Amino acid sequence: MAHTYDTGRLNLPFVGISTFAKSPYQPDWSAIDADIAVLGAPYDFGTQWRSGARFGPRSIREASTLFAFGHGGAYDHEDDTTYLEGVRMVDIGDADIVHTDTMGSHANIETGVRAILKAGALPVVLGGDHSINIPCINAFADHGPIHLVQFDAHLDFVDERHGVRFGHGNPMRRAAEKEHVTGLTQLGIRNVSSTAKEGYDDARRMGSDILSVRQIRKLGVESVLERIPAGVDYYITIDIDGFDPSIAPGTGTPSHGGFLYYDVLELLDGLCKRGRVVGIDLVEVAPDYDHSGTTAILAAQVLLNLMGRVMAQR
Repeated sequence: MAHTYDTGRLNLPFVGISTFAKSPYQPDWSAIDADIAVLGAPYDFGTQWRSGARFGPRSIREASTLFAFGHGGAYDHEDDTTYLEGVRMVDIGDADIVHTDTMGSHANIETGVRAILKAGALPVVLGGDHSINIPCINAFADHGPIHLVQFDAHLDFVDERHGVRFGHGNPMRRAAEKEHVTGLTQLGIRNVSSTAKEGYDDARRMGSDILSVRQIRKLGVESVLERIPAGVDYYITIDIDGFDPSIAPGTGTPSHGGFLYYDVLELLDGLCKRGRVVGIDLVEVAPDYDHSGTTAILAAQVLLNLMGRVMAQR
């Protein structure tokens, strides 16, 4: 016998279509009306080793439904705050990716981010490999000055290698060249990197502050935050390999010695209070290397907590 209820649908996390956090789907990029708009950028032709981050957006969206219990927000008892309460979020789907065409695919990603900015919403972009940060930063050309904060194992500051300028080893270098990027804070950088010593020298010369996980733990959260310019617009780019592979194995280039969850959350929380977060991307989730799904769940959890804090500070 079927049960009947008076309250409509329960709509549990495993029911329905996997938009990000089960937010409304808006396929018309000229009609975005929201506080936050999520864009997928399933491009991974910039990888230098294991590909698979093209499936990152899909996996993060599915994982994000875990946190969509329909409460109308997420109550955090430590902060005594209900995050995302009353926040209007939409998922605008994915930028169209043209296989083997870097510039065409990147242009489509930039178009999506520009549409979000034109609508006055916060762009949150799901990668894809880290090269997708290049069109994201390009989209902010008319926004005004931004300070870029990167969480990553790798510096990603290669200028050019065999003619490659727009792969996932290049985005921070491309960002540093932009007039509207006033500086970079590069956090979690460790061990053997894709960037040679000259890249580190160039990064510091071009305005980067580079800290490893061990240096950050030694300094402490407050001391790290004090090194970052206050009261400015921040663009935050999170490479999932900034986290330790013990909690984020689903990525193409894992690097041991990484962040744990609260290492990053506390820095993000401090950033939201220190300045204004105007753009976010999270990249390099490659779900096929993690059959438990915990890497995608980590990505979704980090993003939802970050979104909540950004909006709480507005």
